[in-house]
Amino acid sequence: MLRGRSLSVTSLGGLPRWEAGLPVEDLLLFEVAWEVTNKVGGIYTVIQTKAKTTADEWGDNYFLLGPYFEHNMKTQVEQCEPVNDAVRRAVDVMNKHGCQVHFGRWLIEGSPYVVLFDISYSAQNLDTWKGDLWEACNVGIPYHDQEANEMLIFGSLTAWFLKEVTDHADGKHVIVQFHEWQAGTGLILSRARKLPIATVFTTHATLLGRYLCAANIDFYNHLDKFNIDKEAGERQIYHRYCMERASVHCAHVFTTVSEITAIEAEHMLKRKPDVITPNGLNVKKFSAVHEFQNLHAMYKARIQDFVRGHFYGHLDFDLEKTLFLFIAGRYEFSNKGADIFLESLSRLNFLLRMHKSDVTVVVFFIMPAKTNNFNVETLKGQAVRKQLWDTAHSVKEKFGKKLYDALLRGEIPDMNNILDRDDLTIMKRAIFSTQRQSLPPVTTHNMIDDSSDPILSTIRRIGLFNSRTDRVKVILHPEFLSSTSPLLPMDFEEFVRGCHLGVFPSYYEPWGYTPAECTVMGIPSVTTNLSGFGCFMEEHVADPTAYGIYIVDRRFRSLDDSCNQLTRFLYGFCKQSRRQRIIQRNRTERLSDLLDWRYLGRYYQHARHLTLSRAFPDKFHTETTSPPMTEGFKYPRPSSVPPSPSGSQVSSPQSSDVEDENEDERYDEEEEAERDRLNIKSPLSLNHVPRGKKKLHGEYKN
Repeated sequence: MLRGRSLSVTSLGGLPRWEAGLPVEDLLLFEVAWEVTNKVGGIYTVIQTKAKTTADEWGDNYFLLGPYFEHNMKTQVEQCEPVNDAVRRAVDVMNKHGCQVHFGRWLIEGSPYVVLFDISYSAQNLDTWKGDLWEACNVGIPYHDQEANEMLIFGSLTAWFLKEVTDHADGKHVIVQFHEWQAGTGLILSRARKLPIATVFTTHATLLGRYLCAANIDFYNHLDKFNIDKEAGERQIYHRYCMERASVHCAHVFTTVSEITAIEAEHMLKRKPDVITPNGLNVKKFSAVHEFQNLHAMYKARIQDFVRGHFYGHLDFDLEKTLFLFIAGRYEFSNKGADIFLESLSRLNFLLRMHKSDVTVVVFFIMPAKTNNFNVETLKGQAVRKQLWDTAHSVKEKFGKKLYDALLRGEIPDMNNILDRDDLTIMKRAIFSTQRQSLPPVTTHNMIDDSSDPILSTIRRIGLFNSRTDRVKVILHPEFLSSTSPLLPMDFEEFVRGCHLGVFPSYYEPWGYTPAECTVMGIPSVTTNLSGFGCFMEEHVADPTAYGIYIVDRRFRSLDDSCNQLTRFLYGFCKQSRRQRIIQRNRTERLSDLLDWRYLGRYYQHARHLTLSRAFPDKFHTETTSPPMTEGFKYPRPSSVPPSPSGSQVSSPQSSDVEDENEDERYDEEEEAERDRLNIKSPLSLNHVPRGKKKLHGEYKN
C-alpha cells in the first residue's frame, strides 16, 4: 500500500478492486504465455477464459504477450494501434530494430490486447541470446533442442519489450505474470537486467513431474527420494529443468494451480509456492433454472442416434436404460487414468451381468491417436441407421395417407390391409440389412498402431468386445469431436451435455479442466485426490459425492484398492433411478459458482498484491500472507440421506404430497438451492480479515 494510506480489497460484481492508495489506472498488467492465441493445451483455456474478468477489471491496462503465428493472427486477432503510450513506443522501437511485433485485440470474450512476437524473424539473434542466458544463470541450451531455442527467442523478445515499456511507463508500476517454463526465460533475463517490474511465475505442471509419472513411477510416495538432477539428465531435459527452476527462484511470487501441485513443486523445484491460484471458467447461467436439463435430453438423443447405428444388428438393449460415460483428453494412458478405468469397466461388467441388471453402459474414449481414416464398418453402421430411418419415414407417410383417406370417408381402416405387400417387402429388406456377422467395432477409426495401442491391448486382455452378453460396451473415438464429423457430428460441449458421467481417474493432473467443464454443465464426474480439481472440491464441499463429484483415492491406496473404489462408484451410479440422476445433476450444476473466474480471480488478485509488496516494498506492503476469502467455507452436506434420494420416490424431482414422509429422504430442491446460493455468496462478500484473525466455520453472515 502507499505509505500512510490503506489499500483495501472489496467486492465489485464478484471481483476485488484496488481502492484507496494506488488505483488500477496507475498499474500495467502483462501476462506472458506461449499459448496466447496459440492452442496447445490447458494453459490456453486458463488464459482465454480468465481474459474477460481480468479485462473488465483492468481495462486498457491489461496486455497478453505471446508468439506470432500467421494463421492464428488471421483468424483470432484484430490488428489495431496501441492506446497506451509506453506499449506503443515499445512496439515501435522493436520494429525499428529489426523485430516483427504485432499488436491487436484477441477476438475472445473481453477482447484483451495482445502483443505477439515473430520468433522466426528474430532467429538470427539466437547465439547472442544464448550468451545472455548463460551470463544470467549459467544455463546452456543444446543446439538440437528446437523447442527450447524458440522459447529462448520468445523470452529474449519479452525481456526487450518489458525494458522498453518500463523506460516509458511514466510512473506506472508494471506487474508481469509468466506462465510455465516456456515463458520463463523472459523472467530470468528481466531480473538479471534489474528491470523495475513485479514478477509472478505460475507453473501449471512441473516438467520433471510429468515425465516421471508417464514412466509409471510411484511418484507421490517418493517425492522426497528423487535425485532431481539425475532424473532430469537421464531424460535429456536437464537444461529445460534448469530454465524452469531458475524462473521459479527469480520470481517475486511463485504460484501454482493446486495444493497437490504445490507439494510436487516444493520437491521438484525447491521452492514452496506463495499462493495457490485455482483454474476457473466463464460460467453462464440460464434464465430458466432447468434449461441445462433440457440440453442434456436433447444431446443425449443425438448420442443415442449414433449408438443405434454403431450397434446395428446387436441393438438388443434398451436405450432408455443406457448410460453414457466418457473419458477425454491427451492420450496419456496412465497419467489420465485410462488404465484403471478400463480395469474398473471389466469389473463393472461382471457385476452388472451377475446381478442381471437391465442397465447398459456405453463408454466413449475421446483421446486422439494416429489413424488413417474412419472405420468402414462404423461408417456403414451410420448409413444403415439412416436407411432404416428413411424406410420407416416413407412407410409412415404412406400409412398416414391411407389412414387419413379412410377417416375422411368415415371408416375405420382394416389394419391388416392398410400395409400392402410392397410395404411388407420394403420392411423385410430393411430388417435383413441390419444383419451383421461381426461384433460392433471397438474403435471408430483405423488405428495405425493397432497391435501396440495401449487402450486396444487392454480391451483385448479384459475381453470387452461389445458382445451381446456384455452390459458394458466400449467405443474408442481417437479424434477430437467436431460438429462437421460425418460420424458423430457434435462439438465437445454438446457431447458432454448429452452424457451421464465423465470419468477422469487421473494419476497426474495438476488441475483437470474436463471434470470442471462437466460440473458447470451439470454433468457428474469422477476425479481423484491427485488432481487439483479433486483436492479443490474436497476442500470446498463437505460431501462431494452428493453433488456428483466422485473422488477416487489414488494417493493413499494401492492400485487395486483404487480400482475397486472406482468400480463401486460406477456400480452405484448405474443403480440410480432417473429421478436420482436428475437431482444429482441439479446439485452438480449448483457447484459451478465455485469454478467461476469472478470467484477464483481473487486468488490471482492476491498474488499480484503480494508481488507488488515484494517488488516495491517502499510503496506497498501486504497485511496478509494468504487469501482470507474462503477460510472455513464449505458447501454443506445435502439434507437427504443417502447422497442421492431414494429411488422409490415419484419420477418428478420436485417434492410432492405423495412422497415418503421419512425426513431423511425428503428433497426440497428450492430449499437446497437457496442454501447453496447463500453459501457461495458468503465468501464473495467477505470484508478484509485483519492479520491474526481467522473466521471459523459458520461465522460468515450475509
